[in-house]
Amino acid sequence: MEQQEEKIQENITSNKDVIVINRRSFFAVLLGIGTAGMGALLAVPVLRYVLYPLYAKSSKSIWTPIGAMHEFSDLSKPILKPLDLKQVDGWREVDSSQTVYVTKGANGKMEVLSAICPHLGCTVAWRKGHDDFLCPCHGSIFEADGKHVSGPSPRGLDTLPHKVVDGKLMVKFEYFRENVPNQEVVS
Repeated sequence: MEQQEEKIQENITSNKDVIVINRRSFFAVLLGIGTAGMGALLAVPVLRYVLYPLYAKSSKSIWTPIGAMHEFSDLSKPILKPLDLKQVDGWREVDSSQTVYVTKGANGKMEVLSAICPHLGCTVAWRKGHDDFLCPCHGSIFEADGKHVSGPSPRGLDTLPHKVVDGKLMVKFEYFRENVPNQEVVS
């Protein structure tokens, strides 16, 4: 009897490494793998939807005319100019309006500045009596060439690419990421 118990004990200790797979455990594992796969497939569109604003860029901006060059012959103070923009994003076409300031830069050359404050996106206004730009939302102040003077804005006003074509000043309007120290083009 003792020998039989010893053999049974040896069989039990030697079978510890053996994994028994029966039909029920096989289908349980198969069901678990299938559920995990379906969950992963459904998570992909949700993650793309949630992360879309971080990676989204709208279509390329086009060059928009601001006005004839003779309008900008005297740049003793910045000149406010409205822009009518068209942006094409897939099948959707969006018409919007923005404003820019045409001014003399620090080097004396013509510059086109976005009127959007780099802090939180408010529209800055030119103050004639003070000869500077003021953001009405949080009080950031900028010099006539767009350089940051004071306030919570992390950088100066954003300069926009511009060129002269057939005697007309053209600008490529771009949106920049707000509240960061460097210009980062969003669209």
